[in-house]
Amino acid sequence: MLARARVTASFRLLVLGGRAFVHRFRPAFQTRDLFTIWGVLQLLRRYPGRVPDLDLMFDCADWPVVRTHLYRGKHAAFMPPLFSYCGDDRTLDIVFPDWSFWGWPEINIKPWDALRQDLKDGNNRVKWLDRVPYAYWKGNPAVAVTRQELVNCNVSTTKDWNARIYKQDWFRESKAGYKDSNLGSQCTHRYKIYIEGSAWSVSQKYILACDSMTLLVTPRYYDFFSRSLMPIQHYWPVHNDNKCDSIKYAVDWGNSHKQLAQSIGKQASDFIEEDVNMDRVYDYMLHLLTEYAKLLRFRPIKPPEAVEICPDSLACQAEGLEKKFLMESMVKSARDAGPCDLPPPFNPQELAMIKRRKENSIKQIQTWERISGRA
Repeated sequence: MLARARVTASFRLLVLGGRAFVHRFRPAFQTRDLFTIWGVLQLLRRYPGRVPDLDLMFDCADWPVVRTHLYRGKHAAFMPPLFSYCGDDRTLDIVFPDWSFWGWPEINIKPWDALRQDLKDGNNRVKWLDRVPYAYWKGNPAVAVTRQELVNCNVSTTKDWNARIYKQDWFRESKAGYKDSNLGSQCTHRYKIYIEGSAWSVSQKYILACDSMTLLVTPRYYDFFSRSLMPIQHYWPVHNDNKCDSIKYAVDWGNSHKQLAQSIGKQASDFIEEDVNMDRVYDYMLHLLTEYAKLLRFRPIKPPEAVEICPDSLACQAEGLEKKFLMESMVKSARDAGPCDLPPPFNPQELAMIKRRKENSIKQIQTWERISGRA
């Protein structure tokens, strides 16, 4: 089963006696593989002796690839256990925290601990009531049709959908020293839009952390934490097929219900602060890899092609922002206490109840939108 996952995997990673070994199969986009491997190395430093021996395949692409319908019934035994950054309802990829938690040097995004502090400082600079009373989005629309549609919701001479949309040109930003892409300075609007790109987007955590009410365009994909988010509690759902009207209604509603809108934004920020801090990220990684290792029916053995990877060797080979972010995200000391307790899995009734709660909240919003449209 593991060997079948090599078809799309970027690298194979083994942990043996607390040491990491990697066999790279193909180049990943930018430095995704490097920073993902670095994250595992930091887990080993944080929890020495606690990460079990294991052998896994990792795909650094944007989208999940293990199609559920191909591995039903008698074909289940052939399912490749593949780690990826996101999943959806039609795939079985094992979802792992993305590389940007340890930094994204190509676009000057700091490691998550430092960036969370920047976002908190930004929140304190501009209080919610003093923010621009419109919905803000800045990104690359070229990567997805749904983002190109979002651009049509921008204010024009003939229509104002309550949205302020800005195209991000990363090439120009790199030449200008990233002066206009500081995420900590983008918490200036009461509402921020999250919309997927070619798959899920790492921007979700940055947007949710801004104290702004997140307008979340109907997503297809999930990362390791996003299924915990609840509509009307952590975000306001925006209908993908009717984005502009949906955004306009959300902003009008929020400006008419300021206390409630502000509360939704604050609950999202609190969720990110309490449940998606690096302590929780590492705890999730440890629990996930521990449960994964229990499923192995063989003893992991280093293949000849795999080489040992150490934090010092990775950091020494790096330069510029890459080296800076590696050093900033390095775990400084081992943690004596264990990880947070792993809660029991949801039973089918609990999962159904959560699903119904989400669906009912979204239907409530859609009903309000229809009533407003008729009015």
